[in-house]
Amino acid sequence: MVQTAKLTKAILKNSENPSLAWQLFKRVLFNPSVSPSLQKSIPFIVRTLIRAKMFPQIDTLHQQLLLNIHLQSTTDQLFALVKVLAKSGLVDKAMSQFRAIRTQFPENPPTVYLYNVLLESSLKVNHVGFVSWLYKDLICSGVSPETYTFNILIRGLCDSGHLKAAGKVLEKMSDRGCKPNVFSFGILVRGYCKAGLATEAYELLSRMKSFGLVPNNVLYNTFISSFCEERRDDDAENIVEKMRDDGLVPDIVTFNSRIAALCNAGKLPEATRIFRDMQTDDELGLPQPNIVTFNLMLQGFCKLGMLEEAETLVKTMKRNGVFTKLESYNTWLMGLVRKGKLLEADLVLKEMVGKGIAPDIYSYNIVMDGLCKNGMLSDARTLMGLMKNSGVSPDTVTYSTLLHGYCSKRKLLEANNVLSEMIRNGCFPNSYTCNILLYSLWKSGRIAEGENLLQKMNARGYHLDTITCNIVIDGLCSNGRLEKAIEIADAMWTHGSAALGDLENLNVNRVANSNGASEYVPDLVTYSTIIKGLCKVGRLEEAKKRFAEMLGRNLCPDSIIYSIFIRSYSELGKMSSAFRVLRDMEKKGCEKSLLTYKSLIMGLARKGQIFEMYGLLEEMRERGVSPNIYIYNKIISCHCEAGQTNNAMSLLQEILQNGITPNIYSFEMLIKAFCGEGEFRPALEVFKLAVGIHGHKEALYAVMFNQLLVGGEFIEASELFAAALDRCMDIGKFNYRDLIDKFCKDEKLEEASGVLRRLVSKGYSFDPAAFMPVIDGLGKRGNKHEADELAERMLLMSSEGKVTNKIWISHGKINRHGDSEWKNIVHRDDGSGIALKVLKQVQKGWGQGSKLKVQSLKEDFIDHWEDAG
Repeated sequence: MVQTAKLTKAILKNSENPSLAWQLFKRVLFNPSVSPSLQKSIPFIVRTLIRAKMFPQIDTLHQQLLLNIHLQSTTDQLFALVKVLAKSGLVDKAMSQFRAIRTQFPENPPTVYLYNVLLESSLKVNHVGFVSWLYKDLICSGVSPETYTFNILIRGLCDSGHLKAAGKVLEKMSDRGCKPNVFSFGILVRGYCKAGLATEAYELLSRMKSFGLVPNNVLYNTFISSFCEERRDDDAENIVEKMRDDGLVPDIVTFNSRIAALCNAGKLPEATRIFRDMQTDDELGLPQPNIVTFNLMLQGFCKLGMLEEAETLVKTMKRNGVFTKLESYNTWLMGLVRKGKLLEADLVLKEMVGKGIAPDIYSYNIVMDGLCKNGMLSDARTLMGLMKNSGVSPDTVTYSTLLHGYCSKRKLLEANNVLSEMIRNGCFPNSYTCNILLYSLWKSGRIAEGENLLQKMNARGYHLDTITCNIVIDGLCSNGRLEKAIEIADAMWTHGSAALGDLENLNVNRVANSNGASEYVPDLVTYSTIIKGLCKVGRLEEAKKRFAEMLGRNLCPDSIIYSIFIRSYSELGKMSSAFRVLRDMEKKGCEKSLLTYKSLIMGLARKGQIFEMYGLLEEMRERGVSPNIYIYNKIISCHCEAGQTNNAMSLLQEILQNGITPNIYSFEMLIKAFCGEGEFRPALEVFKLAVGIHGHKEALYAVMFNQLLVGGEFIEASELFAAALDRCMDIGKFNYRDLIDKFCKDEKLEEASGVLRRLVSKGYSFDPAAFMPVIDGLGKRGNKHEADELAERMLLMSSEGKVTNKIWISHGKINRHGDSEWKNIVHRDDGSGIALKVLKQVQKGWGQGSKLKVQSLKEDFIDHWEDAG
């Protein structure tokens, strides 16, 4: 014993020098007189060897112990070695040695404790075969299992989804002399609840009582959480009452389970009520919220985008001194970023640093994701620099997020630089990273490069999964190779991702799983991509067959797939069919998305059904779906086509009040509508508003100029054109030849000649034919010198052959200031602050029509749906 103690002390002293520790141990190991007392030292030397990864020495130790002749002590030493290996996660080596021991010493079984250790370790690494062998060996060796042994087996069966088998094990426990305890039933209840079978789990309570067992708080909390997740609130409340009947008091875990489930189900009002009661209702004896409760509520608010409520909660947490954990800050960061509040998120990061709570990689990645999704890539780069300066190294997620940002903007050179930097810093791409690059290449039509990347991914052992297949299928559909996309999707059912081997220049071995099916089969994304591709080329019947096939494969369609069909029918003008699909969608419990409403409104717009469009708009507001500018533009377009410009302006005002920025097309429609009615003053004000919001865009100038020409407002058109030239705009969309022709027909040759000379003086290369009517007019007047001068300029321009409608000769500094009313308007840069003021001016008397009363539409729009054809 003294020698063993000294040996152990020596091993511990030299644990940093495993080779020396092993040499010391070997001296004793090969000494027959001492080796029987080695058992207590074995765990220490084995752990030292494992840390140093000296696995051959562990095998030597095992072999030497097998050779020793001290039977009982030898098996004890061998079992001690196996126990350490199993607890260290080396299950394969532990089981290999254990089987060898049992073969050589069948009459000397271990204790039930070692069997329990091996069973637990095998289940942790999902070695079901080991579990079966161990249990059989335990029974054959005559070792009596204990309740804990059966609890391990029950847990393993539940975790692997074999609930019936787990129930049978519980029933058979008494046959082996063991009685189930509360933990036995708790494990089984958790297994059933995890599988969504809370009702079946509830039936176990009566069986518990037949064993004289009373459920504990943990078990009841499991039921409460499960019932809440299944939205069975009444059953959850009944469980709370049952707890009280059994003499148990609902604790903080009970309430947190309830709140967590309600938040996950999106039932924030109910969760808030419980949370408020916990804070205020002392008479009921409810537990006070803890940090977990606050974080659950914060997560719930942030998840649903309820930022005002989340901010109020954060203030309360700070006041109560519980907003001090990194988890709370990260949750708040996530909520801010999801709502696009990036400036506020940056302030939170600074606050964390100021309070000594160092942001971790997750904190930075949250903000990085928000910046990249909003296209703020230079800011994302700056943030990465801050991370490094703070001692936080970017990980694969950081680089992949930045990579995705550049790829989304089609900046493939920058994306490639990020990838190179990533590898340089020892942060190697994963399958997600490669899929980002793959998607970008296929989406931009660089098919050969995409196939090359796919080949490299396969060759280097990257996971080619369903996501990879979906990227390729989408790329094929986008690039007109629909048949190949369908071929790969069909082959996935038998070959999985190996179906990509059907692509040219790609060699992916077609190997299915041993059960004949593949792990990576088509999912909803696969079918929605194929269905969208078929609908896009007018093969609607084939798309419907794919839909039926999907149902046959037990894949439930989502709102995206339904919306694809709704869009297709809407484009064909078959609104009755579109609304039938919508009703089927609602019956299946799918929520209408923005895409659904967008598709329906597009179809209604084609038929000019404004009332029904407003009805859908009102429904969107009630359901919390925010309309985008595309939807508003469709309604504005219908108003303009119907001559209801005043109603269109009212809608524009609503758009601005809702914080949505109208795009250039919104203003183009209104300008054309007002000019079409001869209302050039309001058209001017709309133009002014558009410039204030979007700046001096060529498209705005061109549409205003062309409409003034059509309406005969030539002087105003000429002044606007001059302002456009002063800003060096591309004049390809300006009908400037019509302006010159009109001036010539009205014998205003000075004005026509002035337009030409301004173009020439600004260095524009334009259509030489624009000179002809002016030259002819001057010739008829007898202005031969001026006519010859212009003719010479025309010939020179023709010989150069550069009709770009752009400036290509520099003429020094451009004068951007003039005296006309148009120039005063177009040179203003006072932003969108004038928007509502301008709208009110337009509505006071300009334009025709009256305001559309939305409220009157709410009652009747469903009737119009039924009649829509």
